[in-house]
Amino acid sequence: MKKVLLIATVQSHICQFHRPLAEVLHEHGCEVHVAARNNLAEKNGLKLDFAEKVYDLPFARSPKSPDNLRAYKQLKGILDQEHYDVIHCNTPMGGIVTRLAARNARKNGTKVFYTAHGFHFYKGAPRKNWMVFYPVERIFARLTDKLITINREDHDLASAKFHAEVARIHGVGVNEQRYYPVSEAEQRMLRQELSFSPEQSVILCVGELLPNKNQAMAIRMMPKVLDQLPDTVLLLAGNGPEKDKLEQLIAELGLEQHVKLLGYCTCLEQYQRIADVLVACSHREGLPLNLVEAMLTENPVVATQNRGHRELVSHGQTGFLVDRNDADAMAEYVLRLLKNPEEKRRMGAKAREFALQYGFENVKQELERIYFS
Repeated sequence: MKKVLLIATVQSHICQFHRPLAEVLHEHGCEVHVAARNNLAEKNGLKLDFAEKVYDLPFARSPKSPDNLRAYKQLKGILDQEHYDVIHCNTPMGGIVTRLAARNARKNGTKVFYTAHGFHFYKGAPRKNWMVFYPVERIFARLTDKLITINREDHDLASAKFHAEVARIHGVGVNEQRYYPVSEAEQRMLRQELSFSPEQSVILCVGELLPNKNQAMAIRMMPKVLDQLPDTVLLLAGNGPEKDKLEQLIAELGLEQHVKLLGYCTCLEQYQRIADVLVACSHREGLPLNLVEAMLTENPVVATQNRGHRELVSHGQTGFLVDRNDADAMAEYVLRLLKNPEEKRRMGAKAREFALQYGFENVKQELERIYFS
């Protein structure tokens, strides 16, 4: 194998999720190319510095966008010119456009891999998701040599229903050299550097400000938390279109001094180290990295019930699971952890032990087996 093309709708996806794969490929002497829309100006600090060649293609997330037809035509030209050994696609539209464009390349010996970062159809998903997304993924599996899944539910379904070789990896890898626990003394010092009191409780919520991430639930939890621990602060890390609505909710509840929007962060590991608890309120997740990052830092998690959260959180062992939009239940579990440091410490240690299988080193070994065994 000499040359591999990684494809996604946007370049930030490749930056955030595929460095471990690029490292594996480089270790085996492969040349790594990338094709995706350049959105890095929107993602402060992200750099695509591990690819020998980068193509800026006008992929769009909407299947109705004519930009995807332009991306298809440009991609076909690239595939005819470069003659890749493997084309590895990601994201729904990136995966569909790529597998259509790669049909001739497959006939000439190129292998096509697709990583499903969480199917839109799953137990409990809306009926329309099954009617629309399930048949599409089943059809396109026939244009796929290896279908890589990142959670058990997707793996079991694809293995039973799809015409493709199916593999499972433990996510896309989180850098365990970046996310690790620190001593109480180090935590106090970090809090002072970041302008937080060493004594106050810190709750962290990480994710793009999107309707699915449901950060409003974390905000609505805060009055109940503050009734018992009035110095607590909630930090929301991420940017997105829901920012104005969330700021309005914070003002309506009078929480300006207790809820801080951090924006897009390039130093999330610092905030994970000063946090006492991570909360995650999403309606749906495939396999959320923010939970793995917290768990590697020995932060217990309080998260909503969905397949990605259930994959990672063992209720009562490494954290707690609550029903979606049940802000009162989330507040109760957060308070329980904040007021019982020994339980928090014990849960955090178990969380890190579990999360290590989702770290770079283990995921790199899994990717190596998929590519080279």
